[in-house]
Amino acid sequence: MKITFTDAAKADVFAFIVDEDGGLPESAASLDKSTGGLLSAAIDGRFTGKKDQQAVIVLPKGAEARRAILIGGGKPKKRDARVLEGLGANLVKAFNMSGFKSMAIHAGSAEDAARMGLGAKLAAYRFDNYFTKLKPDQKPSLTAISFVVDDTKAAKAAFAPLNAAAEGTMLARDLVNMPPNDLYPESFAAKIKELSEIGVEVEILGEKQLAKLGMNSMLGVGQGSVKESQLGIMRWNGGKDGEDPVILVGKGVCFDTGGISLKPGPGMEDMRGDMGGAAAVTGTIKALAERKAKVNAVGLIGLVENMPDGNAIRPGDILKSASGQTIEVQNTDAEGRLVLCDVLWYAQEKFKPKAIVDLATLTGAIVVSLGHHHAGLFTNSDDLSDELTKAGLTEGERVWRLPMGPEYDALLKSKFADMRNIGGRAAGSITAAQFLKRFVKDGVKWAHIDIAGAAWVEGEKAALDVSWASGFGPRLLDRRRPSCPNALKWAGASLPLAPTQTGGPRSMRFSGPMTTSRSCRTARRRHQALMRHASRC
Repeated sequence: MKITFTDAAKADVFAFIVDEDGGLPESAASLDKSTGGLLSAAIDGRFTGKKDQQAVIVLPKGAEARRAILIGGGKPKKRDARVLEGLGANLVKAFNMSGFKSMAIHAGSAEDAARMGLGAKLAAYRFDNYFTKLKPDQKPSLTAISFVVDDTKAAKAAFAPLNAAAEGTMLARDLVNMPPNDLYPESFAAKIKELSEIGVEVEILGEKQLAKLGMNSMLGVGQGSVKESQLGIMRWNGGKDGEDPVILVGKGVCFDTGGISLKPGPGMEDMRGDMGGAAAVTGTIKALAERKAKVNAVGLIGLVENMPDGNAIRPGDILKSASGQTIEVQNTDAEGRLVLCDVLWYAQEKFKPKAIVDLATLTGAIVVSLGHHHAGLFTNSDDLSDELTKAGLTEGERVWRLPMGPEYDALLKSKFADMRNIGGRAAGSITAAQFLKRFVKDGVKWAHIDIAGAAWVEGEKAALDVSWASGFGPRLLDRRRPSCPNALKWAGASLPLAPTQTGGPRSMRFSGPMTTSRSCRTARRRHQALMRHASRC
């Protein structure tokens, strides 16, 4: 989709934003007059300009365009960034498959046009790489959108960073949508190497190097797969020489069977998306590089497959992490934290982080808690929490902070090692965060974002979320400091198994004895249905 900003344009479709109860906008007056009042007539009906209302007008032969569309902008005072992005997205959705090739949108201010451009670009996303028999009318026809504004220079300047974030988002979507036979640790590593073309320094560490670093926890997860585990390191050096970097860490489980603690078959195909955290980090680094952000940032992604062969780790195994701490594996499906703990430790040993943010499709419990519209936020820093919360509200990638504390930490006690990798049925997302916190050094600002509910979305979505994969993360993490437009805004910078008496938060198994009463059986069936929907990571 080509997006441009101009003071005049020719196109197949002209689009105009109509204020609620505000009448035809001035920008449409000329076209209305030349067509004998066709546009005005459309407003005389039920079209009142309510948000996202649409009226499509067929224009007569010889008119400036073939179609005109009036789209309701709602109340001007309520027209924030989310509304504007939705307007741009809905216009694309209305005409993307129409057969028309070009659209000119008469926008308001430069900033309004930029936000609509972001929505339009994200709504134009398609992942149809694997379809071989698409007919011409099954392919998008709309290839160009022009935004008609008075100040084209300002619009271009406002759109540039949003466009970079959109590029990062679409890369994240591509990665999550890819099938696991094509996206596995080594091929994912090859994908990030492509970022070197835009100035990102990329380094890949294989299993021999990881073993020398003592990253036995991460290696343990991958030892059941024939695919070699990888650590991807992406450096964007846009800030001052020697300035401490912001560290972004992503869980990259390219496919998660659950390992020996095998997930049920139905829905397992969704585990292609269990590398959503790594995709988000990769997309963010691309966004920073695309807009030449004046910040030093390092993206670290732990890339593994969790498979159940004869060499796989077992429940009861004890792993020695890179930090030296030992971990009793009680459930091999709580594998993401085993990857992240080593990568977090490496990040602190290798770099001097200004702040660390990790992203992971970590727990089904977070889907039960927050659904699909917020990611779970856990942090040791109030400042970092505020920054991420505000950024999420601004960019439409919302987070919600959940508690942490020693009471939850106690749930990780093991009889045989320093800790176990699950905390029981209760507070599954919190105990997962408490586990990770044990690998964060004192004084390091750290945040963990559980995106299990936000990385891919089934059912009703926002207009710009046209893909199974949402691409959650890059817009949140690329949020700019208002006073410094080229810098990052930083404060300091599975489906469940059958009910059983054991198991961890990822599987959300029952921890109590089975009961046969009708009410309890009904409750259990409802619980199982909920878990089938929610516990997918």
